[in-house]
Amino acid sequence: MVRMGPDVPLLNEYKQEFFWKRFPQTVLGGPRFKLGYCAPPYVYVNQVVLFLTPWLFGGIATLLCQLQLLQELHATVLSGMLMFGAAAGVQALALYAARRSGTVERLGAPNILVDEEEVEFTNCVSPETVRFIAPGKRFGLSVVLHTVLAGVLCGFGTWYVFLGRLTALYGSIGVSLVVFVLSWVTLCIAEYSLIVNTATETATFQAQDTYEITPLTRPLYIFIFIAVDLADRFSDPVPELQLASQVLHVLFLFLPLLWALGILPPLDALLLWGMEQALVFGLGGSPMSSNLRLLLMFGVSAGVAVCNYFIPSTLGVVLFSISTGFLLSLDLSQVGTLCRGPRAAFGDHGFRRGGSPPPLPRSSFGWKLGCREMLLYLSLLLVAMAEAGVLHHFLGSAQSHSLVSGPQAPVSYLLLVLFCLCWGLREIQGAYVLGGVFLNPLYPKGMSSVQTFKQRNRGLILLLQPSEESSFILVWQSSEDALLQMVVVVLMRFAAGNNMLLWWDNLGTGVQLLLVGLLIDRLTQFFAKLKFTLTVLVTSWTEKKQRRQSAGTLLALNASLCPLLLAVVTLSALLSAPLLPLFTLPIFLVGFPRPQRSWPGPVGTACPCPDSIFYQQMSGSLASALRTAFARGSLGSLAPGSHFLGRFQDRMVWIMILERGYGYCTVNIKGLELQETSCHTVEARRVDEVFEAAFERPERLGFTQGFNLHWGNALTPCAALAVRVYSDARNVLSGIIDSHDNLRKLQDDFLKALVWLLLRYCVQKHKGFLWSSEEGPGVGGRKSQSSQLAQTTL
Repeated sequence: MVRMGPDVPLLNEYKQEFFWKRFPQTVLGGPRFKLGYCAPPYVYVNQVVLFLTPWLFGGIATLLCQLQLLQELHATVLSGMLMFGAAAGVQALALYAARRSGTVERLGAPNILVDEEEVEFTNCVSPETVRFIAPGKRFGLSVVLHTVLAGVLCGFGTWYVFLGRLTALYGSIGVSLVVFVLSWVTLCIAEYSLIVNTATETATFQAQDTYEITPLTRPLYIFIFIAVDLADRFSDPVPELQLASQVLHVLFLFLPLLWALGILPPLDALLLWGMEQALVFGLGGSPMSSNLRLLLMFGVSAGVAVCNYFIPSTLGVVLFSISTGFLLSLDLSQVGTLCRGPRAAFGDHGFRRGGSPPPLPRSSFGWKLGCREMLLYLSLLLVAMAEAGVLHHFLGSAQSHSLVSGPQAPVSYLLLVLFCLCWGLREIQGAYVLGGVFLNPLYPKGMSSVQTFKQRNRGLILLLQPSEESSFILVWQSSEDALLQMVVVVLMRFAAGNNMLLWWDNLGTGVQLLLVGLLIDRLTQFFAKLKFTLTVLVTSWTEKKQRRQSAGTLLALNASLCPLLLAVVTLSALLSAPLLPLFTLPIFLVGFPRPQRSWPGPVGTACPCPDSIFYQQMSGSLASALRTAFARGSLGSLAPGSHFLGRFQDRMVWIMILERGYGYCTVNIKGLELQETSCHTVEARRVDEVFEAAFERPERLGFTQGFNLHWGNALTPCAALAVRVYSDARNVLSGIIDSHDNLRKLQDDFLKALVWLLLRYCVQKHKGFLWSSEEGPGVGGRKSQSSQLAQTTL
């Protein structure tokens, strides 16, 4: 039998040992039962006792309730008080052990080498043993808060899994006992992580848990389940709520598995993700480039939405919404940064990157707030408010279903024509058209000369200017998306004709646009992730380096479980969460939902290195080129979360759209490391092949050359930008200079070149000056680095 693929294990011996130490700890909430060295038995016994302590207290309360010695409420209070006392005792022991150890290390400070250390245990209650089992909290507030939450969690958890309640839900003693036992395992895991030793979570959003938020993650989800059960208990009988309670009691048993797989997000990521989704799809905003901007924009937008309910006049609501919508679509932080000068405004908001910003070019990326800009924005605001007032006066009483023959029909047809015009003009700006399937015959064919390329490309820039001004008048922020949503709503009403869709018309135009926007976003994500899934499945067999022995089995398993695979992709799209192939294998998991920018920290230089100076120098010129490309639409629709890959010689830049509004776009540009290994070189060469097929093929207009030969690739070439950068190309001439053909050619040309040089020398000397002095000392030399205007492909 022939072995398929590379004979390389997914995890080497060291990683396997680390995995089997860390993964059980993550699953169980913090107990360390595999240390890698010999430890006394009492270390394991103490951890088991602490792990089962909540179950012991809850079991006592449940038994007293079942014997009718205590009511449910009293049993709940008893269980919570006992757990509160035990948690306080554990924290007191941890504080005592920290003081007795005499170390200057800050209590609870993270130590990346803690898994490799060998602890010398003296007895079962020695300071070393206590610190190993219960490291303690870093802040006094955390000690108090986590101790109180431990008691509350144990009390409500006991109430949540009372046998009487489970029997009433499922009507079976056997099922109730199984749910009771497994539910207490989940509660013990959450309690141990909260009060004894916090487990290393698979779902990690922050690089460091500075404020000790991680211990609160697992109890938070348990409180959500308990809240639904309490609503079912104390409300009128609702079949849907009772069904939800039954389903959640079963799902409660699988919480440890969901925590271990990293599907449930941490508390901070969940909060930021929820605020971003509400801001984008509920309040019409844009994802923000930082947590602070997200908090401020969400608060202000929510305040504006609340204020609309207290305005009695519909005309006042329209004018107030128009004005506040325009103001919120601007980068208002420019007002504050204007006081620090244009350099600060540009470095902080117009263009995000690491390092100190270079001097700004005249065509800097973004806009600078000044008197002219203030007059322009004030004029646009007045015109928009006047237009909205006139339209509301004449069309405000028109019914939503009268688009075919009513007074709103001309506006609807205008929207359709404008959408088609904008889409067509944007399509011809890039290298490919119709979703990257066909080469654009209007795009410049070659990039041998920068000036020629810019002259050929100038015509495409001029074609789009009128449509941009028209589209931005309609909606301030994300004009293309808003135009698409309005066109979909218009087409649905045209399809209905004179018939009324009660369930649709009763929603109103505003809610319809919100639903259409959410549906378009989720469908776009679904098809993108489905394409990614198919790419991983196909390449796991076609790519030799990805083909493992289990490739055939995994492909057959995915084919047989196709509905489950589609369900995973659908769930990932609905939650706007990443789709994760486990160990790069065709085994797909749903990552935890998070904000679109994917990382919590500020944008900056992640790893300073000698390569950074090249990217720092090119950032200003690249930003100016991006500004032009964004304006003419050659990079397509600029939705926040879009990624672009730039390539020039041995350099790559990763560009991500973080935030977009009216007149500004915040991007993050990361310089990738230069090709130092063979793997990097192979990957870069593949990228070059994709770009060369789009930009460097003069015969591309033939019938057989009009298709994108790399259509299934994850990269779709967009445009070539003229950027001033330093060239550091290294030309290897081995095999060229010493070839026989080259030597014969050199021998033939040597005599001709020598005669020409002698004649040239004689002529120059006869005229009274030497040719050599005219050329300077650099003749025949080659600079290792040179500044030149070059094309960067995206």
